Amino acid sequence: MDLITGHAQTSPDRLAVIDDRPGSEVRQMTFTELDLYTNQIANGIAGVGLEPGSKVMWLGQNSLEVLAFSHAARKAGMVSVPLNYRLSDDESIYVINNSDSALVFADAGYAELLARIADRIPAVNKVVIFGGEPGPGQVSHDDFLGSEEAVAEPEEGVAGTMIYTSGTTGNPKGAVRKTTRDPKLTVGLMQLLGYGPGDIYVTCGPLYHSGPGGFAGMAHAIGNTVVLQHKFDAEDWLRLIDKYKCSSTFSAPTPIRMVLNLDEEIKARYDTSSMKIMVANAAPWPFALKQDYVKDFPPESLWEIYGSTEMGVNTVLAPEDQMRKPGSCGKPAPYVEVCLFDDDGNVVDEPMAPGELYVRSGSVFDTYYKAQDKYEEDSREGDWHTVGDIAYRDEEGYLYICDRKKDMIISGGMNIYPAEIEGALEHHPGIYEVAVIGLPSDDWGESVLAIVVPSDDQLTAEDVQAFAREHLAGYKMPRRIEFMDHIPKTGSNKILKRELREKFGAAT
Repeated sequence: MDLITGHAQTSPDRLAVIDDRPGSEVRQMTFTELDLYTNQIANGIAGVGLEPGSKVMWLGQNSLEVLAFSHAARKAGMVSVPLNYRLSDDESIYVINNSDSALVFADAGYAELLARIADRIPAVNKVVIFGGEPGPGQVSHDDFLGSEEAVAEPEEGVAGTMIYTSGTTGNPKGAVRKTTRDPKLTVGLMQLLGYGPGDIYVTCGPLYHSGPGGFAGMAHAIGNTVVLQHKFDAEDWLRLIDKYKCSSTFSAPTPIRMVLNLDEEIKARYDTSSMKIMVANAAPWPFALKQDYVKDFPPESLWEIYGSTEMGVNTVLAPEDQMRKPGSCGKPAPYVEVCLFDDDGNVVDEPMAPGELYVRSGSVFDTYYKAQDKYEEDSREGDWHTVGDIAYRDEEGYLYICDRKKDMIISGGMNIYPAEIEGALEHHPGIYEVAVIGLPSDDWGESVLAIVVPSDDQLTAEDVQAFAREHLAGYKMPRRIEFMDHIPKTGSNKILKRELREKFGAAT
């Protein structure tokens, strides 16, 4: 039985979702209402005639509709594919085409985008628009919906999710995860963190991100209410916590820093004492940020996890360890094995010695879509998997990440891969070569720096940024441009990014 249907039977009148936006009427659904609505969407999907396991995409800021669609796709036996609404046209086209999505379910705010690129996404045979008028060739939400009757349960292992995460080659990769996973991992994690049936989860970031979306899904798995913030605003987030007595959330450091930096007069208007589970992740929370957090929120609420889209939650740092273990990401999560290996494949078990972190658990993804070779490259005999992070253990067994996956930049909780930006900028006719690194930023964790070797003496930093704005999502934009005569490289012609970090003050 589907989890939403199960809650509709056991707790029919419990609120499942609240969509509360300033200036708009509050929309909410009980589990019974959500069950019927997801049936309508699932029957609408079935009416398109897709084969079980087909890819169906959703696009939009946080809303009742996109949350319901992710559940409906599972009911219909489909693979749900969220599309990052911040991507450029070219980036969106790549993900849509690479995923082989045949249906796109989108907020009306993106109807124009989908109409604009329609002739470049030939596999899509239906675009469904909610929250406004559809564009040419698109279908309205109400016309798409089917009956409220329950759909036949899909075969085991057919439904799933596919979340795109950029690779070091610059091309995003779809991390495929089947829904038929070992439930003891989710149960063990939620018991450790202290979730209960009466908790209320509030979003603190976009649902297309594996963290906010994944923890919203876990909240629904145990029958919790999910409060949706359409778009992040610091004071409005406090309003939602106060109004609904929200008790759990998941957040990158940037939104929380915005909350804590509000005027004391503003913060004093809202009661945050209900918060009991703050899951810190998406990027490491600086120790100073944790110190500020526990001044405004219950100290016992602060948990930190280390994980990834591909491997799920791998380690947990408990509230009582936050101040005594600065920089640590904790110990392995329940039913998760963590092992460090050196470059020769030997196990690293002595304290303070670094090694590449590998994980073995039922939360690991199944494959990269159309990139099985990359999946196998990051795997080791014995079902061990890695995303390339280097870590060490202290004498008490607490883990510390000491180097990020390859050269990845984390800005505002978003993973940014330099190769993707480099590949876009190198198309500029005035650029001979470019290297991208991250610079430390108090506000965002890191910001993007592009080091450019020009082929045109007239090229300016403004020219580079204007070109980037046309071809990249806003959060991937280089905030700073530097020019050099040449970029330092190894004998095998690999860019020495360590030297660039040292030169521009970004040594890790």
